[in-house]
Amino acid sequence: MSSSLSGLGRLLLALALWLPLAAQAAIDAFEFKDEATRERFQHLTAELRCPKCQNQNIADSNSPIASDLRHEIHRMLQEGASDDDIVDFMVARYGDFVLYRPRLNNETLLLWYGPFGLLLIGAVVVLVLTRKRRRAVAADEHPEHHLSAAEKRRLDELLKQDEK
Repeated sequence: MSSSLSGLGRLLLALALWLPLAAQAAIDAFEFKDEATRERFQHLTAELRCPKCQNQNIADSNSPIASDLRHEIHRMLQEGASDDDIVDFMVARYGDFVLYRPRLNNETLLLWYGPFGLLLIGAVVVLVLTRKRRRAVAADEHPEHHLSAAEKRRLDELLKQDEK
């Protein structure tokens, strides 16, 4: 029994020593010429979506392609590329999908304005149904407003007969 515990203990010790090394393997160490460039790097990697992971930005993704893209962004920043140049490069390479906030163009009009259009249509439908309902309730409360002159005379005659 003691040999199995020592085997389990060795396994846990090996795992405890290996985990920090594995975690460090995913961390990129980039050097920047100034703090502004570091902030630009952090902003760009947070704003660009990983093409493989789809729901993670390239700053948080551990995929190999995200690592390559972080290195590419770092290289472009060191060469003096602007943020727009870097974003344009990524869009040219991977399409609008890499942008968490797609640009406004003919292809993305529905994406940007569709929710407002649906909200407007919903408001119009609610308004029309509410008015229709109010008219129906008003008609039920005052049916004499919808009678022709002949019908009103006939109604008056019937009411006078009831009073006698």
